[in-house]
Amino acid sequence: MGTEALNTGPMDAAELITGDGVKTPVDAAYGLRQHVLSPVETLAQSISTIAPSTSAALTIPLVFTLAGAGTCAAYVIAMLAMFLVAMCIAVFARDSASPGSLFVYARANLPAGFAAITAWALLFAYLMTAASVIGGFLNYSYVFLGAYGKYVPAAALVMVAAGCAMWIAYRDVKISARMMLFIEAVSVCLIAIVIACTLWRHGLHVDMTQIRLKGASLPAVSMGGMLAIFSFVGFESATTLGTEAREPLKTIPRALMLSAVLSGTFFVICAYGEVMGFHGAQETLGQSAAPLRYLARQAGIAMVGPVIDAGVLVSMFAATLGCVIASGRLLMLMAHHGLVHSVFAKTHSRNETPAMASLLAGVMAAVPVMIVAERGASGADIYGWMGALAVFGFLTAYALATIAMTQHLRRRAKLSPRWIALAAGAIVAIAAAIFGTLFPVPPAPYRYFPYVFAAYLLAGGGWYAVTRLRASRA
Repeated sequence: MGTEALNTGPMDAAELITGDGVKTPVDAAYGLRQHVLSPVETLAQSISTIAPSTSAALTIPLVFTLAGAGTCAAYVIAMLAMFLVAMCIAVFARDSASPGSLFVYARANLPAGFAAITAWALLFAYLMTAASVIGGFLNYSYVFLGAYGKYVPAAALVMVAAGCAMWIAYRDVKISARMMLFIEAVSVCLIAIVIACTLWRHGLHVDMTQIRLKGASLPAVSMGGMLAIFSFVGFESATTLGTEAREPLKTIPRALMLSAVLSGTFFVICAYGEVMGFHGAQETLGQSAAPLRYLARQAGIAMVGPVIDAGVLVSMFAATLGCVIASGRLLMLMAHHGLVHSVFAKTHSRNETPAMASLLAGVMAAVPVMIVAERGASGADIYGWMGALAVFGFLTAYALATIAMTQHLRRRAKLSPRWIALAAGAIVAIAAAIFGTLFPVPPAPYRYFPYVFAAYLLAGGGWYAVTRLRASRA
């Protein structure tokens, strides 16, 4: 029983998608180390890019400034939307594996131009997420430095975060995965303890303020839901390890679903606990520079607060590393298909990592943070701004991957009403999230972000058109 190649142009063995229900593992490794990551280490890639502890410390307070008492509801909505998307992406992950992630899935089932848009959108998303968590790293670094912070320039801290991430991504993916998993596991456990103590301190009762969405409007919850989606984005980054994961057709789909469900449950509980914990506080959840430290103090375990903040600081670095790893592998595949310079298609002969692509990814993530920080923006502002930009890239890639999923199943005569309903639900959720960022018009600078992303896609599309023209004339 043979395999069928569904994409146009030159085929790589790593992009072969099976027909008739037969699953074929990856053959081409693109120079990457093959089958070295265990199922847990593969899951670590998605978890570290999501960075659950980072969201508990920074994203939930940002969502609260928009949604107020509707913060938990916003996270429930975001969790359901991302779960639908995860189910769609998992369809591909069970049939094919490649370092190109959603780009390869789109390339196999959509016209080449839409596949290029998917690649550029996903690259933008990973880079902006890296920039965002570098901003978070800045924020928590200055929390720890205190009065000494004025002696440390923001550019130096940015170089520490981005430089260390580039070096580890350059060296060894296995070491990277283990480090990211350990960091997140410790941070999440400590945060869970603080939230549990907070809920216990307030008594085992339902917070009716949150249930009734007191003072929260539907548009506010909608905007909060869009920002809450940023907590989940990157769950699909395990798909970039298609060559390096053991049994990728099994472990990667599991990583997708587990990361979406486990992280979503954690976020919903944290959102509920944090909003409840700040009832009656002198400052709101959205105004607190270190909300988890405050909750730890209120719960009578003040000694845990600084430890959590340290864990969050290191988690910011782990998330930066996860994004550099994912974007480096995506850049490598884009180079293989002519979307970026061919020099980025090369892997290191000894480390078996996309060395040049990883270095470029780190630089591209660090530069915008340096520019904005130099103009006086705080680390928290950078985290929110770059995160909001990243969501546009992720939602665009998710939408195109969902459409590609329907074509993937249709070509195999497996497109049942169940899958059509699933895809429709995911597309509606994505469209609603994007609409929520446009109407009502948000305050500056958020109102300008859709135009920034549109300009970026136009530039990427223009570059794609130029490369196609050159290829046709060659």
